[in-house]
Order: sequence, then C-alpha cells, then structure tokens
Amino acid sequence: MSEVSNKNVLLVDDDPDFLFQMRKQFEALGFTVFAAENEKQAEQFLARQSFDLAVVDLMLEDHDGGFTLCYHIKKKNANVPVILVSSVTHDTGKQFDLSSEAQRSWIKADAILSKPLRFEQIQREIDRLLATPSAE
Repeated sequence: MSEVSNKNVLLVDDDPDFLFQMRKQFEALGFTVFAAENEKQAEQFLARQSFDLAVVDLMLEDHDGGFTLCYHIKKKNANVPVILVSSVTHDTGKQFDLSSEAQRSWIKADAILSKPLRFEQIQREIDRLLATPSAE
C-alpha cells in the first residue's frame, strides 16, 4: 500500500451513502477527504484546494457531468490521478474503458471502475496510480 498520509482526495458522488462509505475508507487509509455531492461543490473545492487523487462519479446532476469534471481536474493539474466510477454499465450495458487512444483522448480519467464495487478495487487503483518509482 502506498503511503498516503497528508494526501488530499476529492470524492464526488451524488449518492450520500456511497460518499459516506468512501469517506470512511479513505480516512482509514490516511487521506484528508473533501467530499462533494455535485459538480458545483467539486468545482468550488478545485478552485481553492489541490488534490493528490480524485474519485468522480460519471452521472451527477448532468447525466455525463463526471466526464466534464474529470476534464476540469486534469486541466487544473494533469498529474492528478482520476478514478471515474459509474453504474452506467450495470444500469444500461454501455461500457466505457481506456483501452484505445481515441477513448483516452476524451475520457480524462486514469481508471474507470464499474459500480457496484468493493473498496479493494479502488485500493488497487490507488496503489497503482500513487506508486512512486523506485530509486535505481
């Protein structure tokens, strides 16, 4: 597990239960958590705070608002790892992934996870995305 003390995470999801559970899990890992229930709150956090990681739901008050929010996060700091989470695949069968250059060009996320999900899935992505290269 990567060292995460003193790291800030932005959690954005319109499901208060999901936010609550994620907040508890991230705090247990040592993150300082900034939780937003909508795009407007998330944008306010982005305007005044820097983040080491962001976890963003795809479907916010605008159906694809998570895509826009990921773009804004990356525009502010391209180095911030972004995990996009969504129940779209579960609900509609429509699947997004980052397997092609075309999709990576417009999906500004470093990982996409489908809901429902276990925190272990997010933790694997955190470990991968926040891994520091070993000194050689």
